[in-house]
Amino acid sequence: MTASRQSSFEVRVPASTANMGAGFDCLGLALEMYLSVRATVLAKPEGRALARSRGVRGTSELPSDPDQNLIFRAMRHTAEREGFALPRVRLAVQNEIPVAGGLGSSAAATVAGIALGFAVTGRAIAKEATLRYATEMEGHPDNVAAALLGGLVVTFSRPDGTVAAVRKHWPKVIRLIVVTPNVKLETKKSRAVLPASVPRADAVFNLQRSALFVAALEDRRYDLLWDAMQDRLHQTARQALIPGLAEALALPRMPGLLGIALSGAGPSAVALATGRYDEIGKAIAHCFEKHNLAPTVRQLEAAQEGLTSTQKYTSQK
Repeated sequence: MTASRQSSFEVRVPASTANMGAGFDCLGLALEMYLSVRATVLAKPEGRALARSRGVRGTSELPSDPDQNLIFRAMRHTAEREGFALPRVRLAVQNEIPVAGGLGSSAAATVAGIALGFAVTGRAIAKEATLRYATEMEGHPDNVAAALLGGLVVTFSRPDGTVAAVRKHWPKVIRLIVVTPNVKLETKKSRAVLPASVPRADAVFNLQRSALFVAALEDRRYDLLWDAMQDRLHQTARQALIPGLAEALALPRMPGLLGIALSGAGPSAVALATGRYDEIGKAIAHCFEKHNLAPTVRQLEAAQEGLTSTQKYTSQK
């Protein structure tokens, strides 16, 4: 009996934090916490497609059924948009990103699935198409662009549906303290509380600060980041969904702390800091502990690299 070669493809995608306070739906930053997915093309066409997942709490509860699993759905979305047929595959998922934690878990899964959709059919991973298809599925481009490209991204969507992202280098001197209270908050629910319209003064407030955020990083005016991370568009509305968030956002300045914001749609809070990381993490965590939400504190670096992919072959009899 001759041995056949079975191909597998592996992608690694970073977590991300979005909005950065004022940069609602336009600013995203990749984080050094990863989703890794290996897709093995089944040698027998009748083989059963499924996903096996392990990692942080909640990962094992992710659907293994291809009709419900987000990675499989992203693969199918890519195939439909590109007009090709997918082979049957089996997925092995290793996840470090908290599910429904406001750290881009769904964006990472979507980017991973789209990339694998290209890879398992022998196509090069097209980043422009990946960004567009991922935005179509996610509804906003900031998390998916950060997951795809790494670093800090400034994103926008055009009326025709195309998406553009400008990648900016993140200064290594600034670390991120991510505090995740023990409460699940789906993005859909967090979006539902946002007002349909906002006063012009609030819109101008955020426009000024989102532009300031990028300018302050560019000129190393880190003292301005505290002002640049203030927000009037989404954080106040979401405070009612996350006990302790209002207290965390109202913490005063302290040595080493550059600013605090809600990470994406929540429930995690993220702080930018240049020192005293343990002290800052404990101060934010205490805000959630008062509401018995048992927060997890992580000290993270920004991920300067986004999606990576590899291909392997194994012999089977």
